Amino acid sequence: MSKLVPLISSGIAGPLGVLHLPRLWLKASLEAAGKLADGYPGCGQGYDQMVLDGLGLDRDAFLVFIATKPTYIQCEKWVSENGSKVNEASIKELNAAIVGYIHADETRQSILSAAGLPDGDPRDAINLNNLDDWDEFHKATLA
Repeated sequence: MSKLVPLISSGIAGPLGVLHLPRLWLKASLEAAGKLADGYPGCGQGYDQMVLDGLGLDRDAFLVFIATKPTYIQCEKWVSENGSKVNEASIKELNAAIVGYIHADETRQSILSAAGLPDGDPRDAINLNNLDDWDEFHKATLA
């Protein structure tokens, strides 16, 4: 069985407007199907938990729902119906936290080095995570 690197960026939002939610859906869905690339959490403690907390979602209930293999739009509908903080103000606050998140220097340096870049920019977690995903995808699929 082939395992997949999740290539939806944390900087992407679906129709609901929540950054990272499409990536969380993809990672959790791939993990539930046993197809998530090694080293990736299906539902980790970083952005994944920020989204769950920011929308007032129960982690266990979300993962039980994901195990039913919903489409992304079905996932957004479930989030809207089950989140206690799915409103414009909460989504705006959550998105600002996601965009503003900065990795620790050690993490930044490690990702940039693996990608063959000198220490420096980008510094934000979204773009660093993109570089990391692209590097992992290349190693796993193209190299």
